[in-house]
Amino acid sequence: MTQASAENAARWLDEQAQAMETALAELVEVNSFTENVEGGRKVASMLEEFYAIEGLSSRRVASTKFADHLLVSSSLSPANRSPIALVGHLDTVFPPGTFEGYKRDGDLARGPGVLDMKGGLVVVAWALKALAESGAFPDIRLVIVADEEVGSPEGQAVIQRAIANACGALVFEAGRKNDLVITRRKGTGSVTAIAHGKAAHAGNAHKEGANALWALARLVDRAQGLTDYARGVTVNVGKVTGGTSKNTVPDRAEALLDLRFETRADGEVLVAALRKTADECAASVYGTRIEITGGIARLPLERTPESVRLMESYGAAARAAGLGSGEAALIGGGSDASTAHAMGIAAIDGLGPRGVGFHTKDEQIEVRTLVQKAQALARFLASLSPSSA
Repeated sequence: MTQASAENAARWLDEQAQAMETALAELVEVNSFTENVEGGRKVASMLEEFYAIEGLSSRRVASTKFADHLLVSSSLSPANRSPIALVGHLDTVFPPGTFEGYKRDGDLARGPGVLDMKGGLVVVAWALKALAESGAFPDIRLVIVADEEVGSPEGQAVIQRAIANACGALVFEAGRKNDLVITRRKGTGSVTAIAHGKAAHAGNAHKEGANALWALARLVDRAQGLTDYARGVTVNVGKVTGGTSKNTVPDRAEALLDLRFETRADGEVLVAALRKTADECAASVYGTRIEITGGIARLPLERTPESVRLMESYGAAARAAGLGSGEAALIGGGSDASTAHAMGIAAIDGLGPRGVGFHTKDEQIEVRTLVQKAQALARFLASLSPSSA
């Protein structure tokens, strides 16, 4: 029954290439930059229509800062096996007027979100439509957040509530070359260091001042020194501001730091080391203090035996759809897959259409992989259908 349902779903999808591309073009034509709340809400409404599938129900989670988050679930009762979680986001990184519109370019499609990740949302929608047509529907919890591109400050909690008892999580970020599946991502952190001192005239009262910039400069040097490439730990001081004029001892200076790490333990050690270093640097410049705010923003996605099994199961479905399979190298950027992993749920990522150029104005996908990725997902989900038990 499962094999027949998978084949029926795949055949149905063979005829859906134009419908999928049309849907993608409609989504891409609407700007949904994270801070463009109106555009994001419009995209959420469009997605509700795409996911209006028999056997599924949807609801929105309102936000005071971002567009609405969208939850879609099957109507199977909790008495069935644990649901499978599908995770995505509707926001993009391009403000209105910077990179707009959908364009077909031979075998490629270009535009903001074709790859990251409106293409992935279309893949999921049509895979679920195919399952509805074939009658092989597992218990599904789909979460589409509206703030992933800024670290999912609200979305993480939305995801946690929606997928709490899931048996696994599939995330539809940009598909990689050769369709390699992502099992590892670095964790991310964001720290603001604010140095406080005492202002004074640089000529008449230099000795009375306490130079905040001097203290911060010492922290910048030592913070960068916490980078350890062998362990996959990096610190990047990306922006420094401070002072008012060259003849005034600055009483305030600020630095923004980006942190990356491969394990939760390394992230916690790194943040603690930054705080200790800040105290030492302030102590070395009389009259100053350094305030550290922020810390770990998103935990890493770490490879586990469970995630490897999930990858292998999905990989079999991908190969049946004519795609490649295998495991991607460690990814430096974070995603919502890390939220699932932090909950103890096996997670794999990078299951959207194959392409390149995410976060650039050359963002593109190979159009034919829309259908293939939907077929892979439909085959995988068919294997989880209660009818296969």
